[in-house]
Amino acid sequence: MTSANPQRRSERARTAILKAVLEACSEQGYGSMTMEGIAKRAGVGKQTIYRWWPSKGAVLQEALNGMIGAETDFPDTGDIAADLRTQMTRVVALLEGEIGTYVSGLIAAAQAEPELAETMVANIFGPRVEACRQRLERAVRQGQIRSDADLVGIAELLYAPLYYRMLLRTRPVSTEQVGQILELVFSGIAPTGSREVAAARPERPGE
Repeated sequence: MTSANPQRRSERARTAILKAVLEACSEQGYGSMTMEGIAKRAGVGKQTIYRWWPSKGAVLQEALNGMIGAETDFPDTGDIAADLRTQMTRVVALLEGEIGTYVSGLIAAAQAEPELAETMVANIFGPRVEACRQRLERAVRQGQIRSDADLVGIAELLYAPLYYRMLLRTRPVSTEQVGQILELVFSGIAPTGSREVAAARPERPGE
């Protein structure tokens, strides 16, 4: 009789843990869930979780990255305004769902946990800001954005309004908001002598 494949057992355990952390966060909120509770849901020992992750925040971040996958990748059609609209609309769809709840919980906890904030930047936000910067850099080379523009600053201008609404619940994040953001941002970053913001402007009935 052959024994079970240890690698397969480990993968089953990892999958169960990632599923459990999402369920626990959804039902209890980030602040109330514990490593013990995650382990119980997953049917594993607490030490099994600590073998792969140092904290519940690290587990949730990996689960989130798995859920998001390629949804936040940037298309490159040659039209930076259209590509940003496509990508940001996908981000809005994610923030409107359960992912928004998970991200809000992590951001709230990070205010009192500097290490959590650092890992969130490293694992979730940092790579996506860099992907945005690279897409904007290509747009600069194509003459669609001013060559002296602060590309990381542009990324912050684009996405900060979405997170402001999501975190403070001033108004719902929306695809209409995406169009408004793009119109405002592109009025300032278009090359000198050009104000081609029509592609970034929200579509209106009859247009």
